[in-house]
Formats: sequence, C-alpha cells, structure tokens
Amino acid sequence: MSRKILVIVSEHGYWAEELIGPVSKFDERGYEVVFATPTGKRPHALPPSLDANFIDPPLGRSVTTEENARLGREFEQSSRLDTPLDIEAWAPERPYTSDEGYLRKLEQYHRDLEKLEAEIAGYDALLIVGGSGPIVDLANNERVHALILAFKNAGKVVAAECYGVACLAFARDWGDRKSIIWGKHVTGHCKEYDYKDGTGFLGTDFNMGPPPYPLEYILRDATGPRGAYHGNFGHPLSVIVDYPFVTGRSTPDSYLTGQKIVEVLEDGLTRYGW
Repeated sequence: MSRKILVIVSEHGYWAEELIGPVSKFDERGYEVVFATPTGKRPHALPPSLDANFIDPPLGRSVTTEENARLGREFEQSSRLDTPLDIEAWAPERPYTSDEGYLRKLEQYHRDLEKLEAEIAGYDALLIVGGSGPIVDLANNERVHALILAFKNAGKVVAAECYGVACLAFARDWGDRKSIIWGKHVTGHCKEYDYKDGTGFLGTDFNMGPPPYPLEYILRDATGPRGAYHGNFGHPLSVIVDYPFVTGRSTPDSYLTGQKIVEVLEDGLTRYGW
C-alpha cells in the first residue's frame, strides 16, 4: 500500500541524521515524503551534524559517523528540500481576543481547521525532525500545533524526535488545554544530554548556553501521573511507541524511529520500548 508522510523541518537548523534516518526508511518502502517548514523556506542542516569530527560535549565523543555525515551532505546538496510546503500559508492561527471582528475571525478559524483536517486526509503520518532549530520555530508554533491536532484527531501516526518532541507537549485543545501526550509514554532529549554551552541555531547570531528549557522536565509534566517520560540515559537507543505517538530521544535513535513508524503503519504496532 502506498503511504504518504508529512515531514516538518525547522528553518533554524535540523540535525542531519534525524532527517536522513527516518526518511531513508520511508524511501526503502517507497513512501511519498512531503516536506514542510514554518514559512516555506528551504531548511538546512546544522553544520556540526555534517561533521564526523565534531565532539558532542555531554558524551565526549562524536555522534556522527563518516557515513551519516556523507549522507547528510548529499541530502543537503540534493533538491529534495528545495520546495517545502509553507505551514504559515496552510494552517490557521487563532486570532487575538483583542482583534477587531474577533468573533467572525474565530468562526473562520474553526472553518479553516475543518478544511485542514480534510486536506491532511491523504497523509498517513506526521514526523517532526529534531535538532536545536525546533526550539525556535516549531515548539510553540500554533500552526504546527494545528497540524499535529489534525493528524491526532484523524487517528493518524504522530512522530517526533529530540527537541521536536516539545511540539507534542505544547499541542493542546483550547478547551481543556491539556497536553495531547497526557497519559502517554514518550521519550525525548534527556537532561544529561543537554549542552551546558553552545546551543546554536541557523539564521541568527544568537548562540545560547544551555537550551532555554530542559525538554525532559517538560515531558515529565506533560505526560502526567498516568503517563511517563523515558529518558533511558545510558542506553544506546531510546524509541517509544504509544499509539498514535512515536518518539525518538536523539540522534542515535533516528533510524529506529523511522523503522518503528513503518512498523506502526504496516504491522499495526501500538506499543514499543516501555
């Protein structure tokens, strides 16, 4: 069966392996892969993710093999990311309550949400690629949240990697405002793997020290007492499936994340890793 995957990528830098890993698994199956970015600009890989000699500070070693660095550079040089969908032009954003004609705009917003749900009907899964970029333009992006909720409400697979998992924590219905991963099991970048200095982004000179938030703490709170965050610190891999969600902790988990998305779609996998 032909499958179609929407892959959301930050315009402020993605980690190469976290894109090529899952996408390679989709390509192996002959899936159609459609890329999207917040404003339709071409995304680019974070330079350290293309350098096999870059030493990851928390681990004290490289996290990028020569092979993945080469594959990342080849993907960057290809045309596959040249014309991503423009999320800003596609998904609606809720109006301010202070806007003139607020009620009419709110009604139109809900009509646009219904239109969005119809337009994603042809997709089977959504994946949010990781890296530091999602901190800037994906995590608290209401239009990205609208897409996530549309996929979830339609019973489709929703997947995210590394700092991209924050998008799932912040995607909420405006009624109860409870995270969509409340009561679910997820993984994501654990505190031990956060940089103490040098968290950087593309397209800006801003280079912060540690990330602006510890993703682990957000995920622990967002999953609630009946869900759980699984950091699996010290374990080589950490991928969690709690349908409809598939989450990968960080770079080494990229290929397995893609494989588990395939298994959810093809084999009906609903639980893995916990």
